[in-house]
Amino acid sequence: MQFYGTDAVVRIVSHLAFIYLAFWGLKAIRLDTFFRAYHTHQVRLVLSLVAIVIGYQASTFFLELLALCKNIFLTFTN
Repeated sequence: MQFYGTDAVVRIVSHLAFIYLAFWGLKAIRLDTFFRAYHTHQVRLVLSLVAIVIGYQASTFFLELLALCKNIFLTFTN
């Protein structure tokens, strides 16, 4: 599926916003207890990658929900 113009900007902003929210939420979890001491770089990398995965999935769900609502609205207006 191809996206042009404002749809692409909305998708990029949505992905980045949800990744930020996932990263912000994951910082509250004490992930360093699952890793060995003095491995802060690895903990940060894992935290970033998990935030990207969760944020992308949440953003995709949100955008799909918006697309479905848009399609339902267009169905009833025609």
